[in-house]
Amino acid sequence: MIAPFFVLGTLIYFVAALSLLGIDPGLGHFDPYIAGWVHLFLLGFVMMIIFGAMAQLIPVVVEVGHYSVDLYYVIWPLLLSGMLLMVGGFWSAPAILPYGGLLVLVSMLIYLFDTIMTLKKAENITLTVKTAVAANIFLTTGIVVGFTMTLAIGAGVELDISRWLGTHAVLVLGGYVLLTIMGLSLILLPMFGLAHGFDQKPIERSFNIMSVAVVLHLLSTILNISWGAMLAMALIFAAITLYIYQVYLIYGVRARKENDIWARSMFFGYGSLVASVILGFVAAISGSENILLSAAWFFMMGFVGFLITGHLYKIIPFLVWFERYAPLVGKKRVPMLNEMYPARMADWEFGFTAIGVVIAGLGILSGYKDLFKGGSLLIVVGAGYMLASVFWMLRFGKNEGE
Repeated sequence: MIAPFFVLGTLIYFVAALSLLGIDPGLGHFDPYIAGWVHLFLLGFVMMIIFGAMAQLIPVVVEVGHYSVDLYYVIWPLLLSGMLLMVGGFWSAPAILPYGGLLVLVSMLIYLFDTIMTLKKAENITLTVKTAVAANIFLTTGIVVGFTMTLAIGAGVELDISRWLGTHAVLVLGGYVLLTIMGLSLILLPMFGLAHGFDQKPIERSFNIMSVAVVLHLLSTILNISWGAMLAMALIFAAITLYIYQVYLIYGVRARKENDIWARSMFFGYGSLVASVILGFVAAISGSENILLSAAWFFMMGFVGFLITGHLYKIIPFLVWFERYAPLVGKKRVPMLNEMYPARMADWEFGFTAIGVVIAGLGILSGYKDLFKGGSLLIVVGAGYMLASVFWMLRFGKNEGE
């Protein structure tokens, strides 16, 4: 059930890397090709992987089974179809945008329905459960806003897109992606880093501030209050700063000091988040389009991208081991989890992608297109290694499990 999410997500990640070669970052964030690429990356890669991971992690977090696990067999075809139509709409045929937006909205509503019904059965309401509820509410709101924007582009519905674009981004990236990452961080970072006994107050405050900021930004857009949106962005910066401090506290007490591919991906990802916050703050003051785009670049490709790819090296081997080797424990030798990912390919993937993200980010910041293209080529090579690694991990021990 989960494999299609990871296979499709990684495949689309490779396609998104190739598509970077057609981007001219000097055209700005309103350019249709850039808008299409953003939706290709966020819907096809980020959302696809997160949905697949949540199919496994939600029952772990709330300690109850899914309301209806079969719904996940419907979610990925709808999300994939909607994403393809939306990207095609941005790149060539605006009239099909509403149809893609509708399919994405339906897939999100199905996901939200199963998630909320599953969370209702939870007896222990942890911060991770709270973030999951808030994140999914914000996601649904963000997708409704996005669907309305597709109607404005493709069907002529009257809407000030420039006014609502920021709120759409805040709802999806801040309200869903960041809150989801925050909640899962309390589970995955201590689990993989063997960290215990850390103070959770910073992330609790970060969750509260981020939730208030997202709601404030939405209300400010509805009521057309410019200072409210500015205050909301300041609160988002504060929430991210507290979250970074929480990650630092977890890192400080971790027992596992080995800097494997997961740890290196986390270091680069959170380093990119710091760079994104600094650049975003400067962009808010200066109004520079280049700095704004570079902040978005390091947030998506550096932070979100590396957090997802880094965790795939942990999650996929665990799921494969549980399916193929758990029944063999005590009967024959079973592999360790660190044997179930291709270490050399992972190292090449990390190196090419990390260097590529930095070089391309500097290209966006400086406005030097050739520098961006050079970094993008390195990212394509890294994405190829990532795709090969995922197939390698999914096929590990396949004959033994039959």
